Parts: sequence; structure tokens; C-alpha cells
Amino acid sequence: MKDFFSKLLTGMSIGIVVSLIPNALLGEILKLLIPHFPALQSILDITVIVMSFLPVMIGVMVGVTFKLTSIQTASIGIAAMVGSGVVQKTAEGAFTLNGIGIVINTGITAALTVLFVQFLGNRLKEYSILLMPTLSILIPGMIGYSILPFVKHSTGLLGVAVANLTSLQPVLMGALISVIFCIIILSPISTVGVATVIMLSGIGSGAANLGIVAAGVGLAIASYKANSLGTALAHVLGSPKIQMRNFFMKPKIAFPMLITAAVLGALAGVLNIQGTPYSAGFGLSGLVGPLNYINLADGGWTTKNITIMLSTFFIIPIGLNLVLIYLFSKKLKMIKAEDYKLQFD
Repeated sequence: MKDFFSKLLTGMSIGIVVSLIPNALLGEILKLLIPHFPALQSILDITVIVMSFLPVMIGVMVGVTFKLTSIQTASIGIAAMVGSGVVQKTAEGAFTLNGIGIVINTGITAALTVLFVQFLGNRLKEYSILLMPTLSILIPGMIGYSILPFVKHSTGLLGVAVANLTSLQPVLMGALISVIFCIIILSPISTVGVATVIMLSGIGSGAANLGIVAAGVGLAIASYKANSLGTALAHVLGSPKIQMRNFFMKPKIAFPMLITAAVLGALAGVLNIQGTPYSAGFGLSGLVGPLNYINLADGGWTTKNITIMLSTFFIIPIGLNLVLIYLFSKKLKMIKAEDYKLQFD
């Protein structure tokens, strides 16, 4: 069971990063340039569309991680799409892409389909190419589709719980929300999904964003010795979710990041760092968090706001994570570089 769960999370992590990185890297930058270079709009549109391919990519990468056949892998991809809720039918009968779907339900559907295709094995013989994709849609795919409303509702309840924290004192609220989002970004649950479901904005959004910054920066620093520099940077430029498997296997690897998140979240309350429901789920990816803070701050690009932005989104997360990672690895001997090793082969 542990091996199954590990492979599932590894496949999900790769699929998430591959699908989200293009928009994360280019999205906010393109938005700044499009008013001056309208032709760039098509590139932005393409990166948004690629994000909606996330369920298929999760299914395919899960199949690859389990070393399944091409037909089995493709079947998991289409079943995951069915269970994700990413495709919706309008009243006019048109089909539209709905963001990235419900990531946790995508993972559940992919897991069910892996078990299903493994059960079928070679039983279908030469009819595999005809029957396996269809049966994968009809059985595990439709199971995922049928439980989608309940999983979505459960995710919404989690979002409501987070939203209730916004009624607390800003500093405490900021610390709590930041820690919660630091944990969520390391789980199959979509931070963007939670933030948008509850329309998390203001200081709550700013704190959530800084929690993701704490996770991304900290994991990049902690993992660079065990991985390549490019992989380490993917935690910041892409998503900390690529450490999802390692986090579930050894939750203690996130202790330095969680403490950093608490400090940054409290600062969000002190310094009035705000954001939008969209920016709450991205951290430093594509500079979504910092740019949204500047856009919402009184006065915009003032020296004071730029100083606050550089301090809270870059200087403090780097400095605090460095100190805490050193403390937990060298002094307390609780973590080591190998704990952050990623297997993408």
C-alpha cells in the first residue's frame, strides 16, 4: 500500500508541475506586456489551455510511474479527465474547460483506474485496445465522476474553515492561514481551488500566498543538494507540490517551512499584505504573489511597498529558511538532504 501511494503521488506531482509551470512562469509577465504587444495574447491563452490538460497529464504520468503499458496509461489519462470535472457542458450544449478541475478527485480517479487496469491485466487479450479505454471510462471514470460533487463539497468545507480564520485578529489569522496553505500546497488539494471556492482575498490571500512562498523557497534550499539546480528551482518557479510524495512519507521535512510560513503570515497581518483569490494559490510562480501585492497596495510602486515586497517575498523567506534548515539538519538531526530527493526517471 505504501508503494502504491508513493507511486501515485509521484505521478501526480510530475503531472501537476508539467501542466502548471508554463503559465506560472509566463502568465503575469505576459499580462504586463500584452497591452504593449497584443500579439502575445495567444501565448497567454495557450498556457491557460495547457493548465486545463492537468487531469490528463496526471493520469498519464501516474501510468508511467506504475510502468503500465501504453494502452493502460492512456486509459488512465482519459478516465482521470472524466473524474476531474475539468470539462463542463453549458446550457447551450457547448463543452468548456473549467480551470484545472478538482485535483484530489483526479488523483482518486487515477488510483481507481490503476487498480482497474491492473485487475484486467491481459484478460482482454487482443481486444485490449478496443475495450480497455471504454471500460476505464465506464467504470473507474464514472465512479470518479459520480463522487465529484461530494469531493468538491468536502474541499469547499475545508475552504470555509480557512475563511473563518479571517474573522480572527489579523496577525494570528495571518500566521494560521499561512501555515494551512503551506500544508495544502504539499497535498493533492489545489490551493488555487480552495482560495477561489471561498473567494479568499485581502490579508487572508496575502498570508496564504506567503505560506506557499515559505514552502517553495524552503524546499528549493533544502533539496538542491539532493537534486539538480533546475529541479530545486522548480519548487519556486513551478510548484512545491513536487515534494508531495516525500512530505507524505516524512512530514517532518516541512518543519522549517511551516515555521517560516507562520512568521511570514504574521507579517502579512502587521504589514497589510493583500492579494486576490487567484494570487493566493501561486506563491512566487510567475511572480503572481509579489505583483498582486504591489498592485493592491496603497500607492502602488512606491519605495516603501517595493521594500516590503522584497523583504517578505524574498529576503525573509530565504534567510529564515536557511537558518531553520541548518538548525533542523545540523543541530537537531531531524532532516537530511536525501529526504528531499525526487525520482523523475
